[in-house]
Amino acid sequence: MRITISGSPGSGTTTLGKALAEKYGLRYVSAGEFFRACAKERGMDLAAFGELAKKDPAIDKEVDERQKEFAKTNDNIILEGRLAGWMVEEADLKILLWASQRCRSARIAEREDLTPEKSYELTVEREKCEADRYMAYYDIDITDQTIYDLVLSSERFNQEQVLTLASAAVDQL
Repeated sequence: MRITISGSPGSGTTTLGKALAEKYGLRYVSAGEFFRACAKERGMDLAAFGELAKKDPAIDKEVDERQKEFAKTNDNIILEGRLAGWMVEEADLKILLWASQRCRSARIAEREDLTPEKSYELTVEREKCEADRYMAYYDIDITDQTIYDLVLSSERFNQEQVLTLASAAVDQL
């Protein structure tokens, strides 16, 4: 079984991914792990590698290719990442978590010790940058939800409820 979980920063993808992995005995992998591995292979810290990635499209493409290859060669996984649903075409279930920018910014502010205003500003900036890159690199409109099997509001439903709803979908596979 291959499940992808996508969503904007602060939408709860990591929380859901880890909870589903534990419940079903699946391996949880974050797309961020591929990014960190690429940075380590180059002897770079994450900040420096992130700056390089902003300037060099080959970085994003390498990280995304690693996601694709991993999903093709592994089973019983949950792959979590912004583009996971787009990168893993053969997924058995593609989940998208959604919450408003204000809600997600508040969550990010709390976990990263930022003011709500600063968090909102950074979140809007990050998402615009990502959306532009995804369109330029892959012709992907990140707001297009049509590829997902299940779209859940993590703003409307709490963590337990999101897990219950996602589990109902997994149980139908």
